[in-house]
Amino acid sequence: MLSDTIDIERIYSLWDELADFEASRMSEARFHLLSVVCDMIDARQADWIGAVRFVDRMHRDPLFGWRPRSVSALYPDEETAKVIQEAFALMERGTPDITTVRNAELAGTFRVFMLHELAPAEWYEGEAYRIYYRGIDRLDSIWVGVPINEDAEIQIGFHRSLSQSPFSERDRRIVAHALRGIRWFFRLQMLSEGIGVASEPLTQAEGNVLQGLLKGLPERKIAEKNGQSPHTTHDHVKRIYRKYGVTSRPALMALWLGQTPPP
Repeated sequence: MLSDTIDIERIYSLWDELADFEASRMSEARFHLLSVVCDMIDARQADWIGAVRFVDRMHRDPLFGWRPRSVSALYPDEETAKVIQEAFALMERGTPDITTVRNAELAGTFRVFMLHELAPAEWYEGEAYRIYYRGIDRLDSIWVGVPINEDAEIQIGFHRSLSQSPFSERDRRIVAHALRGIRWFFRLQMLSEGIGVASEPLTQAEGNVLQGLLKGLPERKIAEKNGQSPHTTHDHVKRIYRKYGVTSRPALMALWLGQTPPP
């Protein structure tokens, strides 16, 4: 039975905890999710990638048009971030790693892969594993793909360090069960960044203003909190509305409630 090998009650508690986070605290909610799952599978690090599909690249691209638009780590590290950006640069040059290609082939479906399922045995002796895994203290990974819509998804990687043993099939089952039932949460995460659901991703300044809007603060208070002039804040608000295709705060809030924005 599933409950014989997985702490089901801890997963259910995690879901309840995520539901208690306000819409303005999505970054904190993300940290909580990743840290709890890492604790459950003894992972030392986790990456969160917001990816979108560029339709004009679909039929002439090794990744079928999929590209990362945002990336964050549970425990940020400057050197690791540089290496990850190098891997992203390979994608743009049309020479992505085989593990990335195989992951992209199944985009659009919820999936949980062990690293060895994405790479042939000889890959572990090659340059990609040496640079993008061992070079940043990563022995093994579990990769998750969560579709948000046909042109956007979230990819999450959980990683073990070189001093640890590889992940087990039990670890994969824990990850799959913990993440499979919270699509609502992933949708809110994408909304908070504007990835795949807005015409453009939000800037850091716009993200800060958005948090104030979701808290119900007047623009004057948002300006004070962010050290901006009211005029600058209002300009950010207008750009946020434009990116989300709405014209008012009620229409913006409707998106977070999963409703059709009012006219």
